[in-house]
Order: sequence, then C-alpha cells, then structure tokens
Amino acid sequence: MKDTIRLDKYLTEMGEGTRSQIKEMARKGRISVNGVTEKKSERKISPSSDTVAVDGRNVSYVEYEYYMLHKPQGVVSATEDRLHETVVDLITDRKRDDLFPVGRLDIDTEGLLLLTNDGDLTHRLLSPKKHVDKVYYAKIEGMLPEDAKDRMAEGLVLSDGTETLPADLEVVRRGDLSELSEIRLTIHEGKFHQVKRMFETLGCRVVYLKRLSMGTLVLDEALKPGEYRPLTHKELELLKKTNQE
Repeated sequence: MKDTIRLDKYLTEMGEGTRSQIKEMARKGRISVNGVTEKKSERKISPSSDTVAVDGRNVSYVEYEYYMLHKPQGVVSATEDRLHETVVDLITDRKRDDLFPVGRLDIDTEGLLLLTNDGDLTHRLLSPKKHVDKVYYAKIEGMLPEDAKDRMAEGLVLSDGTETLPADLEVVRRGDLSELSEIRLTIHEGKFHQVKRMFETLGCRVVYLKRLSMGTLVLDEALKPGEYRPLTHKELELLKKTNQE
C-alpha cells in the first residue's frame, strides 16, 4: 500500500467523486481525517494509518480488488463499449474505477471471469509462458469424430495455420446429427476464439460455451449469470501461489 497519498486522489480512487467535487466537499466541511474536519483536499495522508470519512462515513482505502463474475451472454469483456453493456458495468459496488477483465470471453460465451486492477497478477495469468489451465463446458453441433480426444491431445492446426497446444477433451455425452454432444475441454492457452475454432477444425460447431475454471479459480456454482462476489482470501492466495511457481 502507498505510504502517502493526496486526500483528493485517495477519495477519487475510492469512487467518492472527481477531484473538483472532492475539493468542493472539503470546502463545505464534509470531509474529516482522524475525526478532524479537513478543508484542504490536496493534503497528504497515509492510507494505512489515517482514518478518512465523508459525511461521517468512513472510507477505507483499497489498493487492489478481485471479483469473480459469472459472465452472462450478451455482455462484452471490456471496460467500455458504445453498443453493449460491459462486464465492468456489472460490478456495481466496486470501490475503484480502474477494474478490468482478466482476458476475455466472447459476447455469446458465459462463465467464469476474473475482474481486478492488479496488473501484475493479470500478466502472470495471461502470460503464454505460464500455460494456465482453462476448463470449458460446451454443447457441440455435428458429428464429433471418434478420434477427437486423441487429435485434441496431439494439438490441432487451425484453419489459418495456427497451431494449438495439446488439450484434454472429455466427452460428457456423445450426440449424433440430430442431438448435441456435450464436452469438457481443458486448454492451456487463450488464442482468439480458440475453443470454437478447435471444434470447427473437427467439423463441428459450438452452440453453447461456458468457462468453468481458470487456474485454481473455479466458478462458484451459487453465482447466477450476471452475479459476482469478491474472491475469498484462500482463492486469491492459491491463485497467486500457483502463478509464482
């Protein structure tokens, strides 16, 4: 945590308003530091030892936030978008305004998505060198080849020549031309539209896709699409530990 920070920056980062708004709030005596009214919004404070309040309500400083979101279909994995609601828009009680999704899920894909403002953790989770496991559940249209599992395990060459790392395919239910197949697929990378393109290579089409886990982080089954919660201490600890190895 930062040693000292300007009072207006502190309150702005905690979503209490713009710097000009904070300055006006201080002028009106609405802000206090350690129980004493503070009218100079540019003064320096210590986030770790000073107590800041607005209108008598304590405003705790949070440097990093981590949220598990069950991303619904129809929402884009972005911080802003002119046409669609974003995953950041769904986190309504966040303290900070600098959250971003770790990676992305297509607009028609649902499931686990981590949102944070921790750039270091994000880099480690998305680094191609880390090969962080991602598990998906999907419903597949078309005849799934009998050797699909073996071909996935060997790695595929996609239609544009892109080579994928070996993946682990589990056939939950094998359908036919009139019934969908259900699968679980574990991949170790995150190329553009990768899961959909892998099944296209096998002559099939993904009609439903849901991410179940990313590394040690597993989607909470209690979360409905569109719902979220902060990561638990244990979840965050495991996530950070895994990616330090």
